[in-house]
This record gives sequence, C-alpha cells and structure tokens, in this order.
Amino acid sequence: MSTTKKRNVSPIGSTEFTGIQIKEPATYAAGIPAVKIALQHAFKEMGVVKSLHVLPKMNQKEGFDCPGCAWPDPDSPSKLGEYCENGVKAIAEEATNKRVDKDFFAKYSVEELSMWSDYQIGKSGRLTEPMILRPGQIYYEPISWEGAYEVIAKELRAVNSPDEGIFYTSGRSSNEAAFLYGLFVRAFGTNNMPDCSNMCHESSGVALSQTLGIGKGSVKLEDFDKSEVVLVIGQNPGTNHPRMLTALQKCKENGGKVISINPLEEAGLIRFKNPQEIKGVISSGTALTDIHLQVKINQDVPLLKLIIKKLKRLDERQGDVFDHEFIKTYTQGYDKLLEDIDAYSETDLLALSGIEGDKINSVVELLAKKDKIIICWAMGLTQHKNGVDNIKESVNLLLLKGSLGKPGAGTCPVRGHSNVQGDRTVGIMHHVSAELNASIQNTFGFIPPDKEGLDTVHAIQAMHEKKAKVFVALGGNFLSAASDTEYTAEALQNCELTVAVSTKLNRSHLITGKTALILPTLGRSELDTKKGSPRFFTVENSMGKVHQSKGMLKPASDQLRSEPEIIGGIANAYFRGDHSVNWKELGENYELIREKIERVIKGFENLNARSKGTGFYLPNNVRDLDFSKLPNKKAQFSICSLPEHDLKEDEFILMTIRSHDQFNTTIYGLDDRYRGVYNERRVILMNKGDMSKLALEPLDIVDIRSCYNDRDRVAHNFLVIPYNIPSGNLASYFPETNVLIPYNHYAKESHTPISKSVVVRIEKR
Repeated sequence: MSTTKKRNVSPIGSTEFTGIQIKEPATYAAGIPAVKIALQHAFKEMGVVKSLHVLPKMNQKEGFDCPGCAWPDPDSPSKLGEYCENGVKAIAEEATNKRVDKDFFAKYSVEELSMWSDYQIGKSGRLTEPMILRPGQIYYEPISWEGAYEVIAKELRAVNSPDEGIFYTSGRSSNEAAFLYGLFVRAFGTNNMPDCSNMCHESSGVALSQTLGIGKGSVKLEDFDKSEVVLVIGQNPGTNHPRMLTALQKCKENGGKVISINPLEEAGLIRFKNPQEIKGVISSGTALTDIHLQVKINQDVPLLKLIIKKLKRLDERQGDVFDHEFIKTYTQGYDKLLEDIDAYSETDLLALSGIEGDKINSVVELLAKKDKIIICWAMGLTQHKNGVDNIKESVNLLLLKGSLGKPGAGTCPVRGHSNVQGDRTVGIMHHVSAELNASIQNTFGFIPPDKEGLDTVHAIQAMHEKKAKVFVALGGNFLSAASDTEYTAEALQNCELTVAVSTKLNRSHLITGKTALILPTLGRSELDTKKGSPRFFTVENSMGKVHQSKGMLKPASDQLRSEPEIIGGIANAYFRGDHSVNWKELGENYELIREKIERVIKGFENLNARSKGTGFYLPNNVRDLDFSKLPNKKAQFSICSLPEHDLKEDEFILMTIRSHDQFNTTIYGLDDRYRGVYNERRVILMNKGDMSKLALEPLDIVDIRSCYNDRDRVAHNFLVIPYNIPSGNLASYFPETNVLIPYNHYAKESHTPISKSVVVRIEKR
C-alpha cells in the first residue's frame, strides 16, 4: 500500500473574477467581426506568416481536417476557405508558437498550476516532450519515450485483472489511432473503453439504434438544400457548429423554413452574415429562424407530444397530414403511439412547454403541409435523465411524416468533436459486439474479451472505489469534461498511474494518479512523416463520410510522436514482442492499419484508395429504408414518458452551456460576445422575474448549490446577469459548473450525465 503524500492540487482552479463587461446580446452571427476576431487569435498565437500558410489548407481535400467540430465539408472547396471563427481559434491553439517544455515544468509545480484558471492553463502552449510526475513529487520531469512505455507496461502488468485498467478516448483521435487503441485494449483483456460520446451523444446512439437500426444520423449535407423544414432543437450552431449556418442559409434561399426550439434565443439562429459572400459583408445578412419556440429546459417531450397531438387532429379531418403509406410499409407501433398521445391534455402539455399556443399552431400548420423535414439536435436533448426519450419523440414525428429515406429529410444529430463518430465506428465502445469480436479474432489471432466494460460515469465510480488502478486517456481533458468535478478528481487521484496523450496542457495533467505521464503527440495541422515520406490518416464526419486528413506544418517539437506510434509503443512494451500482433510495425504503418480496418469493419472496403479526395459515405440503412435488423423488420414508434422535475419553491433547473469563446473544455478567450458577456466566465444567466423574487440585482455575487442523494455540491462566486430565459431556468458555463452535476444521475439507458437539467438553489453571498 502506497503511503505517498497527497499533492495539494485544486480540481477547480481560480474562482476570482476577471473584470466583467456587459453589452446587449448580438442580433446576428459571423460577418466581419467574426473574421476580425478569428484573425486576431491566429496572428497572436501563430504569427502572420504561419497563419496565412496554414488556414487555406484547413478542411480542404489535400489538407487537414479541422480539430474542432464534425460538421461536414462541401465537396467543392469555397474560394475564401471552408472554416469558421472557432475553427481558426482551434487551429491557432494547436499551432501556437508557445511551448510547454522541461523548463516550464521545472518552473511551475502541479500545485501552483492547478490554481490557474482553465483559460490560463490552456494558453500555456504546446507540449514538447514526454514528462513524468513521480510518486510524492510536485514537479514533472523529462522521461524518454521508451522509459515512459516501460512505466505503463509495468503498471499494466501489476493489475490483478485487466478490468482494473480504464482506457478513455477523445473524439480528436483518427480512425487509425482509435482502431489500434481499441485493438490493444481488447488484447490487454478488457472492454473498459469509455469515450467522450458517453458524455454527449450516447443518448442519440441508443435512441436511433432502437428506433431506426443505426446510431447515426441519416442526412447528408446536400439534404439541407432540398429540405422544406429544418427543426433545430437543443442546439446552438452559431457557437458550436458555425459552418452549419451556411447549410441553413442555403435551405432558406431555396424556400425552406427553419424552426428553432431552445430555452435561449441564440444569435446564430436569428441572422447570419456569411463572411464567404459579399452580401454577407455589406448586407444585413440572412434571417434564419422563421419560428422560435422558447421551450423550458427539458420540456421538449411535452412540446413534441403537443405538436403531434395537433397534427393528429388535423390528419383525422384531412387524412393527408401523416404519411399513412409510409407508416404502413415501414413502421411498427403506430396505434399504440396514438393511444399514448390521446392520454395527454393539450392544456397540460402547453403549460409544461412554457410556449404561447399561437406559436405552436404556426409550427403545426407548417409541418402539416411538408414532408421534407430534417430534425437537428445536440446536447440540449441528450444530457437529461430522459435524453433517450427526447430523441425517440423526435423520431416519432419524422416517422409520422414519412420524413426518412428521401432527399431533404431525416435525422441529424450534430456531433461536437471532429471524429467522435469515427471512433465509435472503428470499435471504441464499452459494449460487446460478438460480430466485431469474431472479426478481430479471425484477423489478428487472439480472442477479445466478451464481458461488457465501463462507460464514463461507471469508470469514474470504479476509480473512486479503487476498483480501477490505471487510467489512460487518448486525448481530451477528462477531469474538466466529466461530471462531478471534485468526485472525479478524487477518482483520478486514487489511481496508481494516469497517462495523457495530449497536444496541449490541461487540468487533467495536474489532477493525477500517484504516478502520471504526459505523452505529447502531433496535432492535426502538423506534418506526419516516416522515413521522409508524409502519412495521412482518416476521419468520419457527422454525416458518416470518411475522408483523409494530412498535416503540413513543421511539428512543434522533434520529440512528438503520432498517436498510432504511441499506442504501438505502449502495446509493444506491454507484450514484450510476444503477441500475434506486431504492434510496433502496425503503429508505424497507417496503410497497414487501414488494410486491417477493411477486414474487420464493414463498409471500409478499399479504404486506402477511397479515403482520398472527397472520401466516401459509409453504409446507412435509414437512407435505404432498410429496417431489417429491427423487430418485424420495421422502424419503431416509441412511447415516451414526460420528464420528472419535482422542484421545491426555491429550486431552479440549470443547464450548462458553452461561451462563444470556447470549444468543449478548451477556453479560447473570456468573451461571449453573442450573449453580450465580456471578460468573464463566472456568470449565471437568470430570468428578471426570478431575480426579483430572490431580491437579486444585476451582477450580485451568488453561490450555486445542488444536492443529490444528501450530498451538497457548490459552485462558488458567480455574477448574476438578467437574461431572456424562461422563468425557473438558469444557464451557466461549463466546466465551471460541472462541479454541480452528480456523477450518479444520468440518462436512462445511455448513462449520459444530466448536464442540461441540474436542480440547484441560488444563495446570495
């Protein structure tokens, strides 16, 4: 038993204010301000010459895939570049000229660094060489690559069971790296492969798999040009997926309508000034949202039920509102769905939604006449206890309208990270697939484990209970991304070893196991060569298209290694060269990895050739209206329950949100200019009426408190901002408020944390 002294590190960091400025929320997205601010970030981090060299290659056929969101690229590149403001910020952070080297770590201890804000930590720069934090020490020191591999191998050999290892994956990883990582974890003997999708779109995957037979969306980018109605539910594309605004603009120009459903009215869905077009610069831009439904937090199911109920009444009168031929041919459960809808009162559903009846009637009138309907969604639907039902009710609406398997119609879960969908496709999952296991055995000659592994929330619990001892993260900032920050920190600190494969410094490098390793890897934009020859890897976008990505910048350090090389090195050290897989060779030869992917994963035939150029689409049964893997070979209607929130008089529902100056846990800056909040992140958006009830004034300082299972959690020091948000609802940024989210409260079936519906109280300081 180790008696190593515990490090005095903070999982939260600084809670001091940074000098807030408040302005009116923006009434449009993008335009000249977006271009100006993006270039300011790029020039500051990379310099002018490097910026002008790298930006034209981002999201281009012979270039590299943006490390930000997974929105697809058009087949024809635009003249002014296919990237957005946040994409430029992402690449500026990755290609920054700042360095975090051995001198940096000799100067700053992990205890001191942990007191910095996430913004300060992220701005430190690129990691340059392998580093180790030894037991009882507070300063990282250099270690050789081979020495690092041996440290990992030794700890993995020391576990009592392979299930004491946790192997996390971030969506930044390539298909090649993710496939090799999953292969090694299975060869090691466990399916403990939590990944970032567990925390975001797992609810989408569960709901879509059960209703439509595939855990992915069904639309292609071109479908937006042909759609008659696009519903954007629980999503803020202006900040989180800015290039999506161009697709919505084309939909509007072709006569389509956009309905936004969200507790906040976001600038990106009000009006869009496309900086790629002259008219987007000199004109007032394109008004995107035709109807905005300001639903109360997590009342999407009541709203959708009400819409369906009203459409049903119209169909009974007219007979042509629902697509009865489609329903008869392709679906199961229609009659039971109608019985469920009949059981609810329109008055009750309307009250729950918090929306004016006239607005809902306008939506019903529009949907009744259209069948080319796309429903897009993101975390606003998935991160609730009923997250799976939220998506299933959306699918119900599409099935009733026959809005699947035709141009301009279908499901569109909008993924956040650039290859999170690809990671899952090539095998990163804690579930057991007998088909995948058999294919791996036939291809590689070993028997993969058949015991289900741990997802993110249960991996945290296992580490906290000391049932897991080694944590390896292929990318990401696990501590800041996960729920229940302090509990997660305790879990990581209980480990014997934590390993982070990373490009930049983040808080997860500071809150560690007894021993910690940082393994620096190449970024998307960097040239990846072997024996002088450039290599490329592949990714899958949010719509199931696989294509190549090839960096072109000189690496930040000559000690960086690619993710496949790092995985191969770890595996080779662990197995000591005695295994049916030649791990070192496989880690260095991406073409060989792709040949193995072809043999193991269906749909990847001739991957080396087809991934070049614009790439290729993976098979999608919904596009072909093939539901043969589902019960009775039919798409499934679902009976969904209403959300349950038994709030006391002094309680609110809080949703965590991004500012416009961040991507996931990466903080680019301190301005959320679309919402009018500048130079501060410790803020809480609140309805004016609710403020009056609590006798709160603008910029009063409050603590936010949650209590689940008799455990109090507190987020200290937040400034109250009056905002257009439904009464009883609050919004605040993550990761600052992740401390309030209980690790053991999550979506049914998907286990996605309830980050968008946390019950809290407000206490004035």
